[in-house]
Amino acid sequence: MNNPRSNFSSAFGCPIQIPKQNSNVPPSLPVPVGVFGVPLRSGCSNQMAFCAPELTDRKPEHEQKVSKRLNDREEDKDEAAACSLDNQYDRKIRPCIDLVDSLRKLDIGNDLMLPAIAVIGDRNSGKSSVLEALSGVALPRDKGVITRCPLELKLKKMTAPQEWKGVIYYRNTEIQLQNASEVKKAIRKAQDIVAGTNGSISGELISLEIWSPDVPDLTLIDLPGIAREAVGNQPQDNGQQIKTLLKKYIGCKETIIVVVVPCNVDIATTEALKMAQEVDPTGERTLGVLTKPDLVNEGTEETVLKIVQNEVIPLRKGYMIVKCYGQMDFCNELSFTSTIQQEREFFETHKHFSTLLDENKATIPHLANKLTDELVGRIIKTLPAIEKQVHDALQQAKKELQKYTQSTHPTVSDKTIFLVGLIKAFNEDISQTMHGKESWFGNEIRLFPKIRREFRTWGVKLLESSAKVEEIVCSKLPKYEDQYRGREFPDFISYWTFEDIIKEQITKLEEPAVAMLNKVIYMVEEKFLQLANKRFANFQNLNNAAQARIGCISDRQATTAKNCILTQFKMERIIYCQDNIYTDDLKAARAEGISKDTKIKDLAFGCASRQCPSFALEMVSHVKAYFTGASKRLSNQIPLIILSTVLHDFGNYLQTSMLHLLQGKEEINYLLQEDHEAANQQKLLTSRISHLNNAYQYLVDFKSL
Repeated sequence: MNNPRSNFSSAFGCPIQIPKQNSNVPPSLPVPVGVFGVPLRSGCSNQMAFCAPELTDRKPEHEQKVSKRLNDREEDKDEAAACSLDNQYDRKIRPCIDLVDSLRKLDIGNDLMLPAIAVIGDRNSGKSSVLEALSGVALPRDKGVITRCPLELKLKKMTAPQEWKGVIYYRNTEIQLQNASEVKKAIRKAQDIVAGTNGSISGELISLEIWSPDVPDLTLIDLPGIAREAVGNQPQDNGQQIKTLLKKYIGCKETIIVVVVPCNVDIATTEALKMAQEVDPTGERTLGVLTKPDLVNEGTEETVLKIVQNEVIPLRKGYMIVKCYGQMDFCNELSFTSTIQQEREFFETHKHFSTLLDENKATIPHLANKLTDELVGRIIKTLPAIEKQVHDALQQAKKELQKYTQSTHPTVSDKTIFLVGLIKAFNEDISQTMHGKESWFGNEIRLFPKIRREFRTWGVKLLESSAKVEEIVCSKLPKYEDQYRGREFPDFISYWTFEDIIKEQITKLEEPAVAMLNKVIYMVEEKFLQLANKRFANFQNLNNAAQARIGCISDRQATTAKNCILTQFKMERIIYCQDNIYTDDLKAARAEGISKDTKIKDLAFGCASRQCPSFALEMVSHVKAYFTGASKRLSNQIPLIILSTVLHDFGNYLQTSMLHLLQGKEEINYLLQEDHEAANQQKLLTSRISHLNNAYQYLVDFKSL
């Protein structure tokens, strides 16, 4: 009875071996599958009935023929059932891998985190030999770095009658390959075109598809071997370039890392394993593959066994061990089947490593099965996340495309509606900003908090002026007494002196108020320009029209606000306050008294009597009382003027002015004319949406299988 995966087993050269009948075992008992030499995939029966005719009780010839036909039918049924299960497994493998390959081919890698298997290793680790054994083709072998670009190997199993074929893709080139012997030359040519002929490294992907009966269903990404130093005419920073490229691939959380390590080196010193541990500290995504078991020094076999048994440097996915054929085997045209059989015989007859074969941890066929299972498992696990990523990226791309008009809004009517939408969105941004509700990103600060900072600074300025009243009165009073006191007796409060002191202090606040206005108008104008650039970035003419209106209205409102502020200070120089308010403030000032730091006795100079200090104290109380009310008034009134004229009126006038653009229908095409960069961006978005739609359809089709 044939193995249900006869096509797979024949490809890897593992013929079915019929055991000799053991006289100690009844012929009716089932024989373990392990004796057939090829492990069955999951889903196949673990036992097979092996029956032999009774030698002591021979039936007549015609009965033997009938019995044989019945037995043959039963065997055919068993084989058909086993093959059916196996075919179901195959039908699930290929679509899974094809799905991810198709998504990767769409060039939407920035939008999706796609599962992949990346193969890394130090130079001369045997990495290329492993890939050759899996793919059945010879890869370029030169001095120094063999792989100079990421090489995507898409292996696709065919049924035996079909012939080998291959295709290599790079940049915009597609080359059909009719024979496996053409692969090496095609890859070398592609690498020279992509990375140059001086041994440099490139991050540009080369893709090789192979259809063959002798390969597993698998997709791998071969990455350059890690070099400690440059060789020949290679750039001196080649080593760093390689490490940067490797981290880009293996750093992806969905990538399975295959680390190839020779058996005859200290595994702890290999750069590839160290790099894998940097991006995958827990070893959850890493599989170790040991090569060159035939070069192990005598006496170190147990160490190799411990590594494969995951006892030295544990990895979640464990270790495999393989013995690959070399380049000479290709040159000698040694058949693929023969080399796989030789590898199996090596492990079967090895004193120490034969147990690994029984544990499915040795040989290329077992490695192929392991990699396929790991990749398919990873794909199935990440499908929900991939579907969400495609959906989100598609919605975002469609949203970005709405900013453009060409092809999406071909008619004048459509463009008018589109322009209305643009202006409406811009006006909504202005309205939200006016009320302190605009959107912000990252560490960006909204406009209103910035304006409030200026208003707080203004409030502090007024408090400082109030605090200086005592000092000002004490320094100015002698001068006022000499200049203005007329018929009044000493200790009589001079209203003219009081009024002049107040006017002088209020006048000093006029310049800071105007300076604050200029700062705020600049902030508002800058914010509105920023919103225009955001909404109209793709339409230079419309953006220019908006910016012109912003500048014009800004100048007008700045003038209006300044006039309002100057008018306010003009009114403040008219000394007036309601009696009850002033009386309350005066009582508070007298209760507070003059500060201890004021030296009243210093006021005696120039005064007419010894009671002058009490007169100064009374003057301070009156000035502080009035200035308290004036400060409160200015502290609120100046910000209100600025908010009203510079923010709210500015925003309202701008919204109205933008709506006027809709009146000139003949100018709509001009306003919505896109620049060259915007047109290119639109093409990119359109292409991206097309690819994402295809990706979404792939996912839908896969789910329906």
